[in-house]
Amino acid sequence: MQANGVVYEEPSNGLENAKATLRDYISIMKWGITIANLMATFAGMWVASGGHPGLAPLLLTLVGTALVVAGGAALNNFYDRDIDQHMARTKHRAVAQGKVSPAAALAIGLSMSVVGLAVLLLFVNWQSAACAFVGLFVYSYLYTVWFKRHTTLNTVLGGVSGAMPPLIGWAAGSGGSISLAGWCLFFTFFLWQPPHFLPLAMKKTEDYRAAGIPMLPVVRGFRETKRQIVLYTAAMVPVSLMMTPLGAEGWIYFVVMAVLGIWFLYLGVKGLYIQPERDLEWANQVFRFSLIYLTALCVVCVLSVSIF
Repeated sequence: MQANGVVYEEPSNGLENAKATLRDYISIMKWGITIANLMATFAGMWVASGGHPGLAPLLLTLVGTALVVAGGAALNNFYDRDIDQHMARTKHRAVAQGKVSPAAALAIGLSMSVVGLAVLLLFVNWQSAACAFVGLFVYSYLYTVWFKRHTTLNTVLGGVSGAMPPLIGWAAGSGGSISLAGWCLFFTFFLWQPPHFLPLAMKKTEDYRAAGIPMLPVVRGFRETKRQIVLYTAAMVPVSLMMTPLGAEGWIYFVVMAVLGIWFLYLGVKGLYIQPERDLEWANQVFRFSLIYLTALCVVCVLSVSIF
């Protein structure tokens, strides 16, 4: 198969598949990413319920979301097995190497996704299930099949799926209604995606170029990428702070996220003025801080509601 000037070969389905271990099957579900999404789901549900989500609804929401997210990851491994072979970061994935067959990855992805959606629909509410379905559809089909391979806006458009877990939690914790504060949380996560993934794309530019993926740093260069990181960060900070005026969070949240948001923006602006030879060093710094920011956001969401 050929796309964007790159020839892809189907992974071998012969003897290599016999080497697949339980760890290989687990790896295609990207449990590290799944756990991060559960953290966001928990935060959204906690805030929406005022700190009293109920144990059974909480567990069912987390189980359903975990299955959907893990299922989507397996579907991504299934479809991206061609380009994964050309990237140092992904060439050791089990499907790309032929350890797990594409058919098995597809079956696992579809099964987990359907069961997860059923759990949310039958035991939580249809609104949470709808949010999960939208996230799954955007990530597994629109992003994986179309956006990632055809447009520099792939990170931005795909960000819808990354912002769905807190909305799933919000719908579950509120009994199905999503308030303006809930949408502010959604858009905070949505706007966080580019300042998080674009620095990673800068670090892996040659990987993406080799795979024929039109990531922004590949097509438009580092200068434009850094400019867009600043723009999205600048939009994210005030949106995140709206949670307090809307009454969903206390002042501890406002102060902590204001400080972290301003520092995040400072790091972004700093990148516009550094020497080109330091771009990758700066990208690594921003990428690492983006993880700190999101983790702090989830933690302070819970703590601020709990205290007040």
